[in-house]
Amino acid sequence: MNKTDNHENAGNWIADAMREHQAPLVRYVARLVGGDYDRAQDVVQDAFLRLCQQPENAVRGHEVEWLYKVSRNRAFDVMRKEGRMRAFADGEVEQVRTKEVRPGKALEAAETQAAVIELIDHLPANQQEVVRLKFQNGFSYKEISRITEHSVSNVGYLIHMAVKKMRAEMASQNR
Repeated sequence: MNKTDNHENAGNWIADAMREHQAPLVRYVARLVGGDYDRAQDVVQDAFLRLCQQPENAVRGHEVEWLYKVSRNRAFDVMRKEGRMRAFADGEVEQVRTKEVRPGKALEAAETQAAVIELIDHLPANQQEVVRLKFQNGFSYKEISRITEHSVSNVGYLIHMAVKKMRAEMASQNR
């Protein structure tokens, strides 16, 4: 393989990462920057530019965590710089879309998801973040730990407490 092939493979690797991770990263960062999708896209674009500057062997195998961590840190930098850093606001609900065929089942699933998302919105910011990384983005505790810089045991504790609180709240609503 010559230098040109290596460069093309690197470009393909980054293009594949962009295709696969850009949309979830923008959603994640948008939550961090107060729902501003334009700002979130700028932050994520900056993270991908930084990825292009990294030697492939330095991030290969953990590029998703690397992208989330860089995007998270960059989002916090932007918000601090602008003096507008804030915790997740109560009542911010993400749109839930489903491809279910049966309308009744789709409606029930959407209502349940909306209720869960609303419960998540009432959690403390650190619990919201780890719950979203775990259940909306599918990261392991170890990956979440590397993204948020919380210890793995702290990530587990935060998720445990969040789930416990949401279960109790759902149980009280169903009475």
